[in-house]
Amino acid sequence: MVSKTLPFTKEQILEIKEQFPTPFHIYDEKAIIANARKLKDAFSIVEGFQEFFAVKALPNPYILKVLKKEGFGADCSSLPELLLAEKTGIVGEGIMFSSNDTPAEEFVKAKKLGAIINLDDISHIEFLEKEAGLPELVCFRFNPGPLKEGNAIIGNPEEAKYGFTKEQLFEGYRILKEKGVKRFGLHTMVASNELEPSYFVETAKLLFEVIVEISKELDIRFDFVNLGGGIGIPYRPDQEAVPYDVIAEGVRDEYEKSIKANGLDPLKIYLECGRTITGPYGYLVTEVRHLKHIYKDYVGTDACMANLMRPGLYGAYHHITVLGKENEPEDHLYDVTGSLCENNDKFAIDRMLPEIERGDLLVIHDSGAHGHAMGFNYNGKLRSAELLLREDSSVVQIRRAETIEDHFATLDLDGLEDFN
Repeated sequence: MVSKTLPFTKEQILEIKEQFPTPFHIYDEKAIIANARKLKDAFSIVEGFQEFFAVKALPNPYILKVLKKEGFGADCSSLPELLLAEKTGIVGEGIMFSSNDTPAEEFVKAKKLGAIINLDDISHIEFLEKEAGLPELVCFRFNPGPLKEGNAIIGNPEEAKYGFTKEQLFEGYRILKEKGVKRFGLHTMVASNELEPSYFVETAKLLFEVIVEISKELDIRFDFVNLGGGIGIPYRPDQEAVPYDVIAEGVRDEYEKSIKANGLDPLKIYLECGRTITGPYGYLVTEVRHLKHIYKDYVGTDACMANLMRPGLYGAYHHITVLGKENEPEDHLYDVTGSLCENNDKFAIDRMLPEIERGDLLVIHDSGAHGHAMGFNYNGKLRSAELLLREDSSVVQIRRAETIEDHFATLDLDGLEDFN
């Protein structure tokens, strides 16, 4: 039986459940730290390496604080994410601000924080200059179009709304140079949840070659290249984790061939990974509420798509462990569901699991990125608590569960009496 391990036991979860009712997300701090150090160690062989954690994956200041201690910056794409980074003490060039269709107030805040501003479109040069002023360092997001294939999740680059064309890059950097900008960066993001390490090496090669072309034609020097994120995780038990060292060694080799060979070093190498940093170390714990036997057998849980959207949104696989039944035969076929009035509110379809009873506790694996963060309130469902399993095995609540009062807080219920 192929399975996945857990950092806690059923007995520990039962004890936690007495204080924090299910459903809840719980994150393994020890494993997150170990993984962060593994990434840093692997990429220590490349010039000026910096990882900017993609805040959108797990926007919780406690997690950001853990990663800040490991030397990580923050990749932000909205005003609330900028504020989370600031609240955690991540400021200045510790922030990479990459957004699209960006409002003026977000550029103003990013500039005030001293963040690296990564523009998504050539028209944003004028907009940024007018609304916030041009900083001394500006980065552009490159959309390579047909030069680079995307992958199944993010799609082909030429279909994406993001970034400059190659021709626009030349024009954009020329404009910046004429306006007195002194420092330059280049960024791309063309994959999501990609498990093939060579994909990222090929991306680095493409970016290095573009930097060589632009540097020679415009006589400018680049401070850094941001290779983006997109490193996948092994959601299925039979999949292997992406080897960070293989990517790092490939990037270093391409750097030697392009950047160093053309006298353009030093050039700092940045990443903005989210999923691979925290994804495998988060777990959604939910209790079985009902069992239903009609044309199929259904396991109804007290969690729903509002707690974890990925399976219902695009059929993503998340492994499920039935606590206390890890060694029992998986000889029952179930759909595991939530209570939304939507038929795609399912965590698993036709999944073989041990026989399940009402009151059983299920652990849905790999919810540490794009899990709680993608929550919503359809059907009036309330988002769950987030807990952190500390290195010393203690558990702290890092976000409380929403309440009915929270849900109604934006409604003027008192005004109903006078409404006709």
